[in-house]
Amino acid sequence: MPPSDSPMERDRSLVSIPESTESRKTVEPATPLQYLPGVGPLRVELFHKIGVRRPIDLLFLFPRSYQDIAPFQGITELEPGIRATVVGQIVETDQRYSFDGRGSFGVLLAIEGGGYVRCVWFNQMFRKELYCRGMRLVATGVPKATGISFEMRHPDVVVLPPDAPLPEPKPLPIYSLTDGLQQKHVALAVGAVLESLLGTIEEAMPESVRQQAMTWIAPTLPFVPSSDSLMAIDLALKAIHQPSKMQEAEEARLRFIFQEFLVFQLAIASKRYKSRHDKPAPRIESNGLVHSRILKRIPFTLTQEQMRVIEEVRTDMAAEIPMNRLVQGDVGSGKTVIAQYAMLATVANKYQAAMMVPTELLARQHFERLKNQLAGSQVMVELLLGTLSQREQTELRQRIAIGTVDIIVGTQALLSEFIQFHSLGLVVIDEQHKFGVEQRAQLRESRTVPHYLIMSATPIPRSIAMTQFGDLDVSVLREKPPGRAPVHTYLGDESQQPKWWEFVGKQLRSGRQAYVVLPRVEADSEKDSLGAEQVYAALKANQLKEFSVELLHGRMDGDEKQQRLSDFEKGRIQVLVATTVIEVGIDVPNATLMTILDADRLGLAQLHQLRGRVTRGSLPGYVCLFPCKNTESRENARLQTLVATDDGFRIAEEDLKLRGAGDLLGTKQVGAASFRIAELVRDVDVLNVARRIATEIIESDPRLELPEHAKLCKQVQSKHGAMWTLGDVG
Repeated sequence: MPPSDSPMERDRSLVSIPESTESRKTVEPATPLQYLPGVGPLRVELFHKIGVRRPIDLLFLFPRSYQDIAPFQGITELEPGIRATVVGQIVETDQRYSFDGRGSFGVLLAIEGGGYVRCVWFNQMFRKELYCRGMRLVATGVPKATGISFEMRHPDVVVLPPDAPLPEPKPLPIYSLTDGLQQKHVALAVGAVLESLLGTIEEAMPESVRQQAMTWIAPTLPFVPSSDSLMAIDLALKAIHQPSKMQEAEEARLRFIFQEFLVFQLAIASKRYKSRHDKPAPRIESNGLVHSRILKRIPFTLTQEQMRVIEEVRTDMAAEIPMNRLVQGDVGSGKTVIAQYAMLATVANKYQAAMMVPTELLARQHFERLKNQLAGSQVMVELLLGTLSQREQTELRQRIAIGTVDIIVGTQALLSEFIQFHSLGLVVIDEQHKFGVEQRAQLRESRTVPHYLIMSATPIPRSIAMTQFGDLDVSVLREKPPGRAPVHTYLGDESQQPKWWEFVGKQLRSGRQAYVVLPRVEADSEKDSLGAEQVYAALKANQLKEFSVELLHGRMDGDEKQQRLSDFEKGRIQVLVATTVIEVGIDVPNATLMTILDADRLGLAQLHQLRGRVTRGSLPGYVCLFPCKNTESRENARLQTLVATDDGFRIAEEDLKLRGAGDLLGTKQVGAASFRIAELVRDVDVLNVARRIATEIIESDPRLELPEHAKLCKQVQSKHGAMWTLGDVG
C-alpha cells in the first residue's frame, strides 16, 4: 500500500471505496489528527478551522443537515441537474488525454433496467486500477445529458459484489466546511473515529431521565418515536453520522438537542437554588399605611396588571429569600412605576435602593422623574455618574456610605470598588440587556444580599426567558395604560420622502414635535449609510428650514445632551435629529412624529422601542421607516412586520428568528449562539421539557452529588461553570 501522504492515497480518499478492516489502522484518543483517513498533513489545518483538533472532536462535529438519497433510479427517471443514484455494470472503460497532458478516466455503466450512464473523473488516473469491466457499481451524482445518454462527473461510487442485493439508500450527512475541505474528507475521518472510539464514550444521562424526556417530548414531534426513550449515547453518535433513514437521524439529533438544553438548565436551576438558600435578604414589608402613601405619590391610576405585578414584588420583598424578578412588557406598558414602588418601599424600611441604567441620559431622566415625584418628602435621591468631578464623587460616596442617601440612580459608576453602601436593600437594573452578566453580578457580591428587580425594555421571547433569564421569576405586563392613542407605521422609499416631509411640516405647524432617527452619527460612504450630523445639516437648510431643528447623539457632553433634551421637552425645539440614544427613557407626549432613516440597519425590537417614543400621550403617532437605497426585498419584508403589528411580543419572536439569540449568558449581545446543535426558536418545546426535568433534578439533588448525576455534573461545570457564580442576577 502506498504511504498515507502519497498523491495516490490522498486521491483515493475522495471516493467511497469500502476498505477491509485489516487495512484500516485503529484510531486511539491520542492519535494525531493528521494520521486519520481523509485528513493527512495537508488538511490538518483545515480541520482545525472547523473546530476539530482531536479525534474525539469528530464525534461531536454534528452534520448541519442531510441529503435524503432517493431510491435507485432507472434511465427514464433521470433529470439533468437533479442528484440521483443508479446501479449498473461496467461494460467499457476509457482514458482520454488533453494537449496539456491532463487526463480523464471513465466507465460506461449498463444501468439495470436499461440505458447507459458514463461516469468520469478528471485527473484521477489511478482509478483505472480500481475498476474493470464486469464490476457492479452504485453511482450517486448529478447527471448531465450528453445526446442519447447521461454523464456523471466525479460521482460517489460503491463497488457491489456480483450477487449482492441492492443496499438501502441512506441519508447523506452534510457538514459545515471551510475552503479546501470536502464532505468526503470529513465523512472518512468521522467513519474511522466512529469505528474505533464509539465504545469509549460514556453515557451522561441516566436511562430514567431519557425515558422521562421522551414521554414529555413525544407529543410535540412530527413523527412517532421508535422507542420510549431518547437514544443512548453510542446509538445516537452512530445514527447522527451514519443514519440508515431520516427518522433515525432526527431521533439522534433530538437526543443531543435535549442534552445541550438539560446541561444548560441544570446550571440555571442550580444557581437559582443556591441564590434562594444561601444568604438571606432583608425583609422589606409594605404594610397598608406604607402601601397607600406610595400609591399617593404616583400621579396616575395604575392598571390592573401593574397592581398585580406590584403585589408580586411586595410578596417577594417581604421574605428573606432574595428577590430575583424580571419585569417585562411591551413598550409603554408602565414598567418604571413598578421599580419606583419597590424603591420607595425599600426606603420606608430604612434600607437604600440603587438603580443602575446603561446611559447618562437615561440616568438623568430617571433621576429627574424621581425628584419631581418625591418633591416635599424626606427621601434623598442622588445621581452618580462617571462624569462627576473627583470631589463630587468622593463626597457622594461618603454620603452613600453613612446612609444619608436613600435612592442612588447611576450608570456603571455604581459598580466602582470604592462604592460602599450603608444598607443596600434593593438593586433595580433597567435596560438589562445593555449590561453583561459580570457587571450585574458585582453589586450582588457586596456585603449584603439585596433584592433584585430586573427591567426589560421590550418583550422577551419565551425561549430567551427560559435561558438567559431562566433563574428569575418573571412578571409580564401586557396591558397598556388607558388613553394611549394608536401609532400609524409606514414603509417608504426614497421617492416618497418629499411627500413625507411635507406631511411632517404640516404637523409641525399645527404644534406637534418630531424625531428624526439614524443609526450612525456620521455618514459612511463605503457602506452607503447616512449620518445624523449630515442629515441634521440638510434638513435645517432645506426641508425643515422654517422650524427649530437640533441634534442629539451619544458623543455629546452629558450636560449638553441633557440641555437639548430639556429644550425639546419644553417645546423650544420642534425637531430632534438623533441617534438611537433616544431609544428609551424619553417621554414627550407632544412628539408624535418619527422618521427613521436607514431603518434596515436596526433590529425589529429596537425599531419597536424607538416607535414607543411617539405613543406617550393621547395624540395619534406617525412613524415612517425609510430603508437604504439598495435594500433587498427580504429586508423590506422584515420591516413590513413592524408595519403590520404593534404587538411587541410578536415582534420579539420574529426578531429572534431573524437575528438569533446572541450569547445567552449575557456576555455578548450579538454573535454565535451558545449551543452546538440546539436552536432556541425551532426547539423551544424540547427546551421546556429540559427545564422541567432540570428543576426536578436540582430539587432532589441540589449539588448533583448522586452517583447517577456525576457525569451530568461534570458537563455542567465544564460548559457553564462561570454561570454557577453569575447566573442569579440575570
